[in-house]
Amino acid sequence: MNAEKSRLRIALVCNTAWAIYTYRRGLLRMLIERGVDVSVIAPRDRTFAPLEAMGCRCVELPVASKGTNPRDDLKTLAALVREYRATRPHMVFHYTIKPNIYGSIAAKLAGVPSIAVTTGLGYVFIQKSRTASVAKRLYRFAFRFPREVWFLNQDDRQAFIDQDLLVHPERARLLHGEGVDLGDYAFQPLPRANPQTEGFFFILIGRLLWDKGVAEYVDAARRLREKYPYARFQLLGPVGVDNPSAITLDEVQAWQREGVIDYLGEAQDVRAFIGNADCVVLPSYREGVPRTLMEASAMGRPIVATDVPGCREVVENGVTGLLCDVKSADSLAQQLERLLLSSYEARADMGVAGRAKVAREFDENAVVDRYKGTIRAVTGVSL
Repeated sequence: MNAEKSRLRIALVCNTAWAIYTYRRGLLRMLIERGVDVSVIAPRDRTFAPLEAMGCRCVELPVASKGTNPRDDLKTLAALVREYRATRPHMVFHYTIKPNIYGSIAAKLAGVPSIAVTTGLGYVFIQKSRTASVAKRLYRFAFRFPREVWFLNQDDRQAFIDQDLLVHPERARLLHGEGVDLGDYAFQPLPRANPQTEGFFFILIGRLLWDKGVAEYVDAARRLREKYPYARFQLLGPVGVDNPSAITLDEVQAWQREGVIDYLGEAQDVRAFIGNADCVVLPSYREGVPRTLMEASAMGRPIVATDVPGCREVVENGVTGLLCDVKSADSLAQQLERLLLSSYEARADMGVAGRAKVAREFDENAVVDRYKGTIRAVTGVSL
């Protein structure tokens, strides 16, 4: 390893360290193996310890993800400016809305090159509110500074261009998802051939947010449980998270008492839960490219998801799963029922097609190569 490479300093900034650890571990491994000094800058959570064990330097960052108080956001901005001036990273990657906005500004103030990665447009493009309007103006100001702005799907990129949120539209790039490790998420045959006797398990995996379509999922579960008592509807993911759309534990427990939902808590490793499922469901209102669906398809699970940006990138309707109308419990229930009543062979074929699509379009190795190329272009260092 040459001296220049060993001195290369790269920072990744996000509103949760968990997302860096969960979604970008392949990137982190590559950087660390090549002698790069990697800093993860995010609010402290349980993944600081495994990140540090990998060889990352973890820096606690104040981020009020749910808040709209300018003082809190200025604290985020000031903390990042101090960090960048003190450590002089050669390059910074920002993820999620507040790090994207305030991190891009901080990097400009500190004279540090940065890349903004829009992992999904979320409530800013779902809601029509004053907060969303302010966020768009902040995006437009901040996104004049990064060297490039990466989008995970074409719809999100086009939305920014159409709404004139990019002062330099030529800097917009399409990443097409963050990728999935095909070795970690190995194909598994469907677990049950006879739903009536063995049960049929649907699962929704992710942060429990209203914007993920959880209300529609619960409503569809109510209807289908009456007709098909052997159908089970599971939820896996954290409740009460720091997000304007968060669902509370009390709400989830009420659904459990009603006998509609099985809440499984949260897990760092979701593979066993995907492996036990007959179908993975995500009725989200909007996504970047959802990691859960890539992982489910990689493991050979048919999917039911909404026909929205992000989800339709992963799901080929009628081939790897089924798409339903957004914010429609009726449409979701119809597609869940259709999958429930389909033959084992038809569902297995969807799983095989899903694995092939992920291998073709979402292999993590291609994403890591994209990072390598960008790092080389900005810093002059080949990894």
